[in-house]
Amino acid sequence: MKTVACIVTDGFAPFEFGVACEAFGLDRSDDGIPNFDFRVVTPDPGAVQSKMGFSINVDADLSFAYEADLVVVSPVPHQYWGNVDDRVLDVIRAAVARDAWVLSVCSGSFVVAASGVLDGRRATTHWMYAQKMKEMYPSIDVDPDVLYVQDGRIITSAGTAAGLDACLHLLRQELGAELTNIIARRMVVPPQRDGGQAQFIANPLPATTSLSLAPVTDWMLDNLRLDLTVDQLATKAHMSPRTFARRFKADFGATPAAWLARQRIIHAQRLLEKTDLGLDRIAYESGFGSAAVLRQNFARVLGTTPTAYRSRFTCHLDEMTVPTPTPNAADASFGASGRVGPASTSAEAGAEASILESVA
Repeated sequence: MKTVACIVTDGFAPFEFGVACEAFGLDRSDDGIPNFDFRVVTPDPGAVQSKMGFSINVDADLSFAYEADLVVVSPVPHQYWGNVDDRVLDVIRAAVARDAWVLSVCSGSFVVAASGVLDGRRATTHWMYAQKMKEMYPSIDVDPDVLYVQDGRIITSAGTAAGLDACLHLLRQELGAELTNIIARRMVVPPQRDGGQAQFIANPLPATTSLSLAPVTDWMLDNLRLDLTVDQLATKAHMSPRTFARRFKADFGATPAAWLARQRIIHAQRLLEKTDLGLDRIAYESGFGSAAVLRQNFARVLGTTPTAYRSRFTCHLDEMTVPTPTPNAADASFGASGRVGPASTSAEAGAEASILESVA
């Protein structure tokens, strides 16, 4: 992916527009990240009014968008949902036809939906507008509970920060996990939020610092190789297993199992990119137990194989390193039959209950 066109029209939302600019428009070459040819486009060049009362001047028409590798669709006010400029719709249809990426932020999904390319597909939007989308476009499978949805090369996202999560999700596919983590660190945002997390998190901030689960999640990240269970994690959090599971879902928008599974995938991605370790060792270091289970999880979550992923995103061999294992209860020698770690059964590649013991 080299070229990105961000479409803005009257009534665009400044924050969500800024998300696209931040994700794809900044020069990060000093960090070894390739730049994108990023351009803001509009049907009629000139002043484009934002919903906040100020305007921006856009010099480019939609021509560039017909060739872009990614077309980003900014949100539009509800009064425009049923009356989208045909020129914008044509750009979106053309992008899908040539297999380019299309990414919408928040109510930008209504623009994508109006083009017809979401018919028969799964999509999302801000939870406040999900029912309206279902009514307007009954042929779309609208999921109101997730941060973003990727169906083919179309990504739709929920409101505000979820748009940034969707951008990082796309960048992980185009640049790999390591470079995307660098971008996330520059933005001072977490790179790990998965699309399946809930839009609404009951407790975005803990009531008191003593109730924070951060020490537990930090410990989980340091001990990915262990066979982590809810009982074990609840003990560390000084909670009952049921209370811990409920608190974790409320604070993170995902079950402990789903959150941990995503961290293991991300760690495996980084090891594939930055080291020359074999698949069995990477599976062990990231908590999957065996290369077979690692392959199954990559196929299920990323739609590719570890070998293909490494081939695409690997660093130069002279930059590769072999990590020193973090001391923990699983410090038996690699490959020893008696080591503590996740069971290497094929069931682990399935639902989240395969990673942690399920909690009712």
